[in-house]
Amino acid sequence: MESNVIQDSIRPQRLQPGIGFGSGPTGTLRSSSLRPGVTVPVAPLLPSPASLCASSGPPPPPPPLQLHSLYGGVGAGLGPGAGGHCNPGNPAVLKEAVEAVVRSFAKHTQGYGRVNVVEALQEFWQMKLTRGADLRNGALVVYEMVPSNSPPYVCYVSLPGGSCFGSFQFCPTKAEARRSAAKIALMNSVFNEHPSRRITDDFIEKSVNEALASFNGNREEADNPNTGIGAFRFMLESNKGKSMLEFQELMTVFQLLHWNGSLKAMRERQCSRQEVLAHYSHRALDDDMRTQMAADWVNREQSMARTIAQELASTERELEDARLAGRELRFYKEKKDILMLAVGQLSAANAATLPSH
Repeated sequence: MESNVIQDSIRPQRLQPGIGFGSGPTGTLRSSSLRPGVTVPVAPLLPSPASLCASSGPPPPPPPLQLHSLYGGVGAGLGPGAGGHCNPGNPAVLKEAVEAVVRSFAKHTQGYGRVNVVEALQEFWQMKLTRGADLRNGALVVYEMVPSNSPPYVCYVSLPGGSCFGSFQFCPTKAEARRSAAKIALMNSVFNEHPSRRITDDFIEKSVNEALASFNGNREEADNPNTGIGAFRFMLESNKGKSMLEFQELMTVFQLLHWNGSLKAMRERQCSRQEVLAHYSHRALDDDMRTQMAADWVNREQSMARTIAQELASTERELEDARLAGRELRFYKEKKDILMLAVGQLSAANAATLPSH
């Protein structure tokens, strides 16, 4: 009984996202001194079942379950696995698809005529809130301009649930960048209301079967929560009834934990997969989590110079490619923000060690 009490008291510490410290290969509890972390390969848009295992090696490719903007043609084929009538990699087709959705939304809500997409996006989420949507932080849509004195201008928009999108066209003005970001966010917000974007029993079965095929798994693995595919199924079933954007917001946390090496570290601290899933399924991404991950990157930088610069350059390329393809950006954006936070921590630490005159 006493050992159970002790175990329960240290569980929250073992489940912290920080890598921890120590001279050996296994992580221990975090303190003021951090052990060097090992950079884990970047996770895909949706973490694979393998990443939920916190495996020690690089994860195999993810199952063919993509949650970015476009699954098929506008107005048809909105479910995952629908035909590729609308290829996010084709800027002209993407622009046409976005404009079509915006025009359709305007027609059904404001009548014919030019629609103010910035206002329309805010009104859409305000409408969801008044109709009972669970928006813990309200319905405010937040825009963020990338500092620049000349075009092209880039703008990001964060939706109330946390999903992030960015301007996907060449924008000669800041106002146009804001409108471009609002358009792609409005399109995804509208698509997200379609019944095919809900996690249902049929969707879960199809996704698990795709995962089994990708990993050459067997049916027993899908029914066993101790396997990666079983954990993947657990995550889907725990979020039954939620939309794709809501599920993606949750999975972003696990993507970041995998990218940072935190899942592997938790396994080394003897955390069970069920503990990790249960804990982080109900924990929002917050400043404390970002600060701990940033501290791990500071520690890596102190062990190997230019680690942060290299990871930041890679992350910025990923963010740019995803933005121009009209994809959901929060994972890439959070990675960049964490790395920039690490740069700030490193600068502060270096300044503190400089001799005073």
